[in-house]
Amino acid sequence: MTKGSVIAYQELLDELQKLNIKYEMVDHPAAKTTEEADAYIAGKIGVRTKSMFLKDKKKNFYLVIMDDAKRMDFKEFQELTGTKRISMAHDSDIEDQLGLEAGIVSPFGIMNNTAHNIQIYFDQDMLDENIPLTFHPNINTHTIFLSAADLMKFIKAQGFDYQIIDL
Repeated sequence: MTKGSVIAYQELLDELQKLNIKYEMVDHPAAKTTEEADAYIAGKIGVRTKSMFLKDKKKNFYLVIMDDAKRMDFKEFQELTGTKRISMAHDSDIEDQLGLEAGIVSPFGIMNNTAHNIQIYFDQDMLDENIPLTFHPNINTHTIFLSAADLMKFIKAQGFDYQIIDL
């Protein structure tokens, strides 16, 4: 855990409080994978999510948020969004654009994106479940549970828009 991630975590909590967003937090040892994080929150109700940070050859960035049980179909994503030549962003892109380390990518990283050059996509399936979504809150020693509506309120408050697609 870096000093920067502790600051990013506290800034997120301050922002959620400012926006009057309710959440539940689970503290746990550092989780390097979604499987580890899921084990620490076993038995708690919530959609286990993954946030994938992607880019295309023109250096356009995309944040795709989906159920971590689903597999990302890059070809389908490109067809749905009209994008071309999509790939996973490099660790340096994650740091530059989101101010986060690889493995801690979440929608909360957009707080650090002053360029507002990230397009955000939610997979419809996980929103249909109407239960809290789970993420690392800019640090991998906690898991936050919050409603999809509150997450979207957070995204809008950061000056971003989002689209819901059916992956």
